Amino acid sequence: MRHRVAGRQLGRTKEHRLAMRRNLVSSLFEHETISTTIEKAKEVKPFAEKLITLAKKGNLPARRRAIALLGNRDIIAYEEGEAVRKGTVIGKLFSELGPRYLDRPGGYTRIIKLSLKRLGDNGQLVLLQLVGADETMEKKPKKRSRKKVKEVVEAEPVAEEQEMTEAQEDTEDESVEEGEDTPDAQDSEAESRREEK
Repeated sequence: MRHRVAGRQLGRTKEHRLAMRRNLVSSLFEHETISTTIEKAKEVKPFAEKLITLAKKGNLPARRRAIALLGNRDIIAYEEGEAVRKGTVIGKLFSELGPRYLDRPGGYTRIIKLSLKRLGDNGQLVLLQLVGADETMEKKPKKRSRKKVKEVVEAEPVAEEQEMTEAQEDTEDESVEEGEDTPDAQDSEAESRREEK
């Protein structure tokens, strides 16, 4: 039995799992979006978010801790057929990603399910992405108790009826000013015509 044993084994040894986790997170920080299986993405997401939280501190001990957990892989770009070093993953993490999420209390990554399945084993594929810089945290309104909601619902129609009666009074006042007959005057004229017949 595996009581109180956390985490997925993913069919790998411990060393292989740790190396795969480091590689996936390094690729995520380098490219800001990666495609992988849903099980791997769920396993990698908390590790990536902890590293971003370290990067938000931005001090030397946090940088050393991130290097110990992740390693310091180079970011390589190919220009005109030649490999060019663009920096390191830790450098990008602390210079770009940490400052980007300073105002965000958490939730730096998201998992988006794809309709594709992996060809070999039919595994569910997902996108693991860093949340964009332009997206801000929106606070959801707190739920009100039922009693308060009922009071608000009951109060709204009363306000609408008052507005409607005020609007009708305004139209009646305008019609009197313009010299038109009011509904009461029209009714009295109709009654007098009936009496004459």
